[in-house]
Amino acid sequence: MNADIDALTAELDNLLPAPQPLTRRGFLADLDACVAWAKSHGGDTTRLGITGFCWGGRVVWLYAAHHPGVKAGVAWYGRLTSATSGLTPKHPLDMAGKLNGPVLGLYGGQDPGIPLDTVEKMKTALAQSANPASKASAIHVYSDAPHAFHADYRPSYRKAPAEDGWKRMAEWFRKHGV
Repeated sequence: MNADIDALTAELDNLLPAPQPLTRRGFLADLDACVAWAKSHGGDTTRLGITGFCWGGRVVWLYAAHHPGVKAGVAWYGRLTSATSGLTPKHPLDMAGKLNGPVLGLYGGQDPGIPLDTVEKMKTALAQSANPASKASAIHVYSDAPHAFHADYRPSYRKAPAEDGWKRMAEWFRKHGV
């Protein structure tokens, strides 16, 4: 029996391609491809919005700076800075003045991975930007919320901030035509 499983596993390894390393350029291109697909299938990409949580929240900031068609974004506890690498050559804080659409950042005041001083630096960078979309961006901090406060399957879930954040997201997208 084990020989059969080993043979099957070896065959699957030969059939499945090895995953390609993830790069910033790669995930931005993947999102561009999603937008192109949506447009080619009747989606209204003049109302392009993006939202994401955690790593996806970081991507919201980066994609809003990358794609000229982004009308608005909502970043849920997305890291604003970190060590520079091939995957992260630029950070949301570096791109704060280059947004194509305004972004609402929703952060937890008790998030050990995203220090409040970093959130304050982002607020300052957005406010001081000459870019209208960056200047129109906003950040809301839920003072008692940890990281992943919207993840209702985790102990970090906080009902009140999660529900309030969802309302803020819906209003943000409505306000900005998404």
